[in-house]
Amino acid sequence: MSLPTAAQVAEATPQATAPSGDAIKQREQELEAARAQQKSAVELQQRLRAEVTVIGQDRTKLNAQLIDIAAQVRNIETRIADAEARLRPLDSREQQIRGSLDSRRAEVVEVLAALQRAGRRTPPALLVRPEDALQSLRTAILLGSVVPELRSRAEKLADDLTELITLRKNIGSERDRLALDRDKLKVDQTRLAALVDERQRQQGAIEKDIEAEGARAVTLARQVDTLQSLIGKMEQDLKSAAKAAAAATLQGAPATTDGKPNLGGLKDPGRKSPAIAFASARGLLALPVNGVKIREFGSSDGVGGVEKGISLATRAAAQVTTPCDGWVVYVGPFRSYGQLLILNAGGGYHVLIAGMERISVNIGQFVLTGEPVATMGTTSQVASILATNASQPVLYIEFRKDGTPIDPGPWWAAKEGEKVRG
Repeated sequence: MSLPTAAQVAEATPQATAPSGDAIKQREQELEAARAQQKSAVELQQRLRAEVTVIGQDRTKLNAQLIDIAAQVRNIETRIADAEARLRPLDSREQQIRGSLDSRRAEVVEVLAALQRAGRRTPPALLVRPEDALQSLRTAILLGSVVPELRSRAEKLADDLTELITLRKNIGSERDRLALDRDKLKVDQTRLAALVDERQRQQGAIEKDIEAEGARAVTLARQVDTLQSLIGKMEQDLKSAAKAAAAATLQGAPATTDGKPNLGGLKDPGRKSPAIAFASARGLLALPVNGVKIREFGSSDGVGGVEKGISLATRAAAQVTTPCDGWVVYVGPFRSYGQLLILNAGGGYHVLIAGMERISVNIGQFVLTGEPVATMGTTSQVASILATNASQPVLYIEFRKDGTPIDPGPWWAAKEGEKVRG
């Protein structure tokens, strides 16, 4: 058997089609748009750096900006989640109507054919331009062009088309708002990142040995098995954590008026100690991230024990903020918790937050209520949650009093207006 000649191979091989002029023009436009977007992003970053440099000269202003922008980011995250929730049933209903129209194709053809015979013109494309089909149906019904036996079917078809058109308009409006919110979120996240970098740059200038302290914290964490032991070891052996713990002890409980917490202190972004005693903040704290609660304190942990904290399923890259004022006494990986952040809130209380992808504060740092401290990843980082909800990130929150886990439920604000703000 002879081998095919080169000419035969060439003839049998499909030739690549040269791109059309329109395709080349479209690619050039896309490239130009990408360049413009990149240029805009660079200009935004340069402008933000200049703004942050000025703000950073005043620590109080920097704190205020951090809290305000973090709150804006979380508000936009909420709006995006709400819009997506509204879109789901709208998209589902649109698919139902389209499926119904498609399954009744023969009936649709019959009705539109009657319109064609009555109007001596080609019936409109039903699903390409449902508005045209609806107008034709309404006109025919009003003029009596549809024979009586087809009238009820024509009216049902007109109702479906009306709902379809309304749905499409609503979906379009929701998607436009969603796109605007996503663009705003990107800008605010960029601004927040610049502010966080400036905060940590200043912190680094104050604490020269931050990197060494962080490495030592991880080493110490490997030497203990429990969270209680971890907290004790950090606050005893690590200089910056011990300093933070001492500050929390010396500050004691901030003054209250008439047995109620003095919320006025929360308005001072330059404070260096808690504005409210943690024990007095019951019913006032906001959850540190937007999400859906998937595990409650005291419920089964799935392995024969009970939950010592709560777990929230979140959006990817969600912003994590502090629920209270406090001193950072641990930052880093620990056992099955993934990345772990521990705050000493004073009065023997500690707040543990785990499951983030990136933590943006250092050991020894004092953070304010609502201040950004971390961001979530794209999947769960907490090993104990993986089997239950591996498809999205999960934040774990635990409160402790004198080393013992306590129910955080009484501390969370029931309504938005009741939450304390930094």
